[in-house]
Amino acid sequence: MNALAWRQFRALLRKDIVMELRTREMVTSMGLYALLTMVVYQIALSQAGSLFNPADIAAGLLWLAFVFTSMLGLNRSLVHEKDQGCMEALLLSPVDRPVIYFAKVIGNLAFLLVVEVLTIPVFAFLFLQGRERGFNGPLWLIPLVVVAASIGIAGVGTLLATMSVNTTGKDVILAVMFIPLMYPLLLAAVSATNAALLGGQAFPVSLVWQGLGIIAGYDAIMLLAAFGLYEFIVGA
Repeated sequence: MNALAWRQFRALLRKDIVMELRTREMVTSMGLYALLTMVVYQIALSQAGSLFNPADIAAGLLWLAFVFTSMLGLNRSLVHEKDQGCMEALLLSPVDRPVIYFAKVIGNLAFLLVVEVLTIPVFAFLFLQGRERGFNGPLWLIPLVVVAASIGIAGVGTLLATMSVNTTGKDVILAVMFIPLMYPLLLAAVSATNAALLGGQAFPVSLVWQGLGIIAGYDAIMLLAAFGLYEFIVGA
C-alpha cells in the first residue's frame, strides 16, 4: 500500500469510527441484539434440568450469537453508506476500490470485537455460574480464536453486504449468502472454542490449534477472493 492509499484508508476508517462515536447506533443495536439473544437462551434452557450443563454447548451458543449479531451490524454499515449517498461519492472519488473494502472491513471488525468483548462476560455470568464442570482448557487461547474468526466474518460479510445492499429484502439476501459461506469458519471456531474452554482428554489443546489453522486458511483465501472481486462487485 503506497502513501496515498494509506492516507485514503485512514481517512475512510476515521470517517466510520467518528460517525459511530457520534451516533453509537451500530454498537448499541448490536449490543442490544446480543443481550436479547442471551435472554432467549436463558428462556430456552430454563427447563433443561439440573443434569444438563450449558458448558457442553457454550461454544456453539456463543458463536451463534456472534454470527447473527454480526449480520445486523454488517447490513447497517452499508445501509448507512447507501442512504446518505456516501458510497456513490466514494465511487466518484479517486479512491481505489480495495482501499474502500479494507477500510470497511477494519471498521466492521472493530465494532464487532467491541460487542464480542461485552457479550462474553454477560454470557459467562448467565450460563456458566456455579457449574460442577470446571474449565480445564487453555482459556488464554479464546481471544485468539475470537479475533481470527471475526476477521473472516468481517471480511466476507462486508463483501456480501455490499452485494445485497441494493437488493429488495437485503436482510434475507445477506443471510442466505452469509450463513453457507460461514459454515467452515463457524465449525472450526466452535471446535476451537470448545477445546479452549473444556480441555482435558476429550478436548485436547491440539484441537484449538487445528481449528486456528483452518480459520487462518479460510481468512487468507476469502480475503484474497474478496480483494479481487470487490472492484467488480461495487461497480456492478
